[in-house]
Amino acid sequence: MPNTLISIGEAARQLSISIDSLRRWDKTHRLASIRSGPRGHRYYRQSDIDLYLRNESSLAQQWSASPVGTAPASYAYCQTRDEFQARLENLQTVLKHKVPLSAVSLLCAVAGEIGNNSFDHNLGNWPDINGIYFSHDMKNSTIVLADRGQGILTTLKRVKPELTSASEALRVAFTETISGRRPEARGNGLKFVRSVIVENPFTLNFQTGDANLYLKEYDKTIVVTPGETYIKGCFAVIGFEDSV
Repeated sequence: MPNTLISIGEAARQLSISIDSLRRWDKTHRLASIRSGPRGHRYYRQSDIDLYLRNESSLAQQWSASPVGTAPASYAYCQTRDEFQARLENLQTVLKHKVPLSAVSLLCAVAGEIGNNSFDHNLGNWPDINGIYFSHDMKNSTIVLADRGQGILTTLKRVKPELTSASEALRVAFTETISGRRPEARGNGLKFVRSVIVENPFTLNFQTGDANLYLKEYDKTIVVTPGETYIKGCFAVIGFEDSV
């Protein structure tokens, strides 16, 4: 059963680390234990171990690329914007044990911008599954978001019909301010994301359709390469350094 409590020895075995290392993880809040019994022995929820061992990037990519749309696992599924905002607040609590407080706010701002874009651009027009995949992977120091929406090319072609590829659309999304509500200037969201990534020790892999963009600290170059697989909507992995 996923909520079963297991001993520290069994948890260490599943994680392929020593018991001493697991005790240190508990003290630094990397993976918290549950104290029980008169001597306060450490136990772990099986569900916490399972979650730690998941590769969220791979799971989200598979979900967003699947030819058949199904709702993702409940722990990662935000069907509404309100659910997304609630889990974004929870992410702040998780991150404060991994990065400085200044980085917590920036990472949540980037994740918030990407997630809100999914809701803004697909509201009422989700092709199959409403909402987004949103999770974190503390083992690999990543935050993962994905949707099965219309994708950036379809979204931008409404105001720039000359766009012909996901690669072109991705470059425009991260470099140009465009709007479907002229003369109001909108479309700054992903430009904000880019500025935060290149000015901090973060990375971003962002894929839509068959195009993938990679950003990293100090590098303002826009590098777009073919994606590993075709993404129905958008798929993003935010990486950060574990520095606490």
